[in-house]
Amino acid sequence: MKTIGAAKFKTHCLALLDQLDHEGIVVTKHGKPVAQVFPYQHRCANLIGSMKGEITIHGDIMSTDIEWDAQS
Repeated sequence: MKTIGAAKFKTHCLALLDQLDHEGIVVTKHGKPVAQVFPYQHRCANLIGSMKGEITIHGDIMSTDIEWDAQS
């Protein structure tokens, strides 16, 4: 994980955010870690539509295929 001093982070913040990888950055003050910066993960949004064309439905998905009589 990359480490950077707080003063340098402050002056180069926008450029560092553009280059941010999955490991993130540790921000330090006087050599001691004070913050970690990670990219935001879009978890659910990536899943929507991700299986399009991969799944085949056979039969009626709204049916259990079990016949029953409510009167008995």
